[in-house]
Amino acid sequence: MVSASPTAPVLAHGVAPLRAGQGISFFLRRLHSLTGIIPVGAFLFEHILISNATAISGPAAYARQVSFLANLPLVFFLELFGIWLPIAYHGLYGFYIWYRGDANTVAYPWTGNWMYTLQRWTGGIAFFYIVWHTWSMRFTGVDLHDHPMASFGKVAAEVSHPLLFAFYVVGLIAASWHFAYGIWLFCAKWGIVSGSIAQRRLLGLCLAFFLIMSAVGIASLYTFRTRFQDASGAGSTVVQMHATSDERRAQ
Repeated sequence: MVSASPTAPVLAHGVAPLRAGQGISFFLRRLHSLTGIIPVGAFLFEHILISNATAISGPAAYARQVSFLANLPLVFFLELFGIWLPIAYHGLYGFYIWYRGDANTVAYPWTGNWMYTLQRWTGGIAFFYIVWHTWSMRFTGVDLHDHPMASFGKVAAEVSHPLLFAFYVVGLIAASWHFAYGIWLFCAKWGIVSGSIAQRRLLGLCLAFFLIMSAVGIASLYTFRTRFQDASGAGSTVVQMHATSDERRAQ
């Protein structure tokens, strides 16, 4: 369990509520907890359960979703302040909390300790997964904002590599767990759900949500990897043409 102050209750299960800290640390921890739900969690919910899930209906449906998102008003600022900066803060401050924490999983193998450790590890994996996915999809090769019809083919080309496909599956599961269990942590720490019975019930709902997110995400990856390959061939060709064009301009 995370080291507690002398006046804090020592719990064998669950999580202690947030306590008033000293200086700016309390505000930073509150902000870290909040950004995990809004906007980072909301982004994961939309990205996995809505945008990526449209790929199951085929390349045309996925392209329409990409085009819709790309043409939102002030999309650059929405991404900057609604996705990139919050993810950067939540991830980097999360690493700091991890560095300063003490899980005691070996000496005190309680459920809460193992959950704490799993939350830290899945957060680290999810952070690098999101950074890689954002870099490879948004800032390399064809610009999907300008060419949404190439979106299905670009993702399909990425997950066609066995190692990258495995990385995507692991990253997806890690992100789904971190968000789902993070909802429980948020509700417990902010006092939204109190009492052991209510918290156990909420934990069951969060675990079910994790399974749903993981199942939908893996189904989407399976679609990119194995289905609609003929229909996405044109998109793959566009990706290759623009990649070649970028290389020529660089030379």
